[in-house]
Amino acid sequence: MRLGCVDGEAVLIEDGRCAGLAEPSAHRFATPGQVYGDWPGFLSWAAGDPDLTWRDLDIALLQAPVPSPGQVFGVGLNYHDHLEENGQAGTRPLPLTFTKFPSCVTGPYDAVEIPVDGVDYEVEVVLVIGTYADRVPAEQAWDHIAGLTVGQDLSARGVQQGGQLSLAKSFRGFAPIGPWVTTPDELPDRDALDLRCWVNGELLQDGTTAKMVHDIPELIAFLSTITPLRPGDIVFTGTPAGVGFFREPQLFLNPGDAVRSEVTGLGVIENRCVAPAAAGPYDDALLALAPRPRAKR
Repeated sequence: MRLGCVDGEAVLIEDGRCAGLAEPSAHRFATPGQVYGDWPGFLSWAAGDPDLTWRDLDIALLQAPVPSPGQVFGVGLNYHDHLEENGQAGTRPLPLTFTKFPSCVTGPYDAVEIPVDGVDYEVEVVLVIGTYADRVPAEQAWDHIAGLTVGQDLSARGVQQGGQLSLAKSFRGFAPIGPWVTTPDELPDRDALDLRCWVNGELLQDGTTAKMVHDIPELIAFLSTITPLRPGDIVFTGTPAGVGFFREPQLFLNPGDAVRSEVTGLGVIENRCVAPAAAGPYDDALLALAPRPRAKR
């Protein structure tokens, strides 16, 4: 099953068509928040073969499939090849986690502002929590996941190096997700998903979730040990090698660039980079936080 969002309404997506859920569910599942807020109830309702009205899908109208998550978590250095390009080959005892602010979530084809120098791309698989998860063992983790979607964990590297990790990850539009949420049963191998990222048509990242340091069940087990994961929360699970910061020379995004992100079985998102729409009072201070070259190892 694939679930998207059009004009704020939750829709089912199938074979190039979509069907709104508001009227068939008597507005019980009108929005994505209502769907994920009662995921078991939604699955039961959907299994009852509701009377849906299908129409052609215009993908340009798709919005973020989870437009207002309660919590947004991120995981860094979670692929072996990404650790290697960082000069830290091996394993890490615990996932390196951070938060992105929910206000930075945007749609699969929305434009993204590039407010400072040193904005980096990071294609990721994003989890959507379906049922409340508190101290969940890894072997039960998939039971709490509604589905998966494609994401970009955009990062302002200079701001990050300046000690503002969450802010560096949370500028406007720095979390494009979509194009829809796919339930795990749709995937031939939910533990080995190929993911790729192109910038202006050049393939820069090409990896697989089979090479994660901490796999998806481990991430759920770890995060839920610290704080409950609630329905509709999302988790960015890490990115493979090839990010701009570790390239020589370094490669960052600029207005006019196009970023295409794909995960096999989950779909494709594409975001155009644009200049900021307006000035802010701290622009000069942020612009001064240019990314420093990475330390040689």
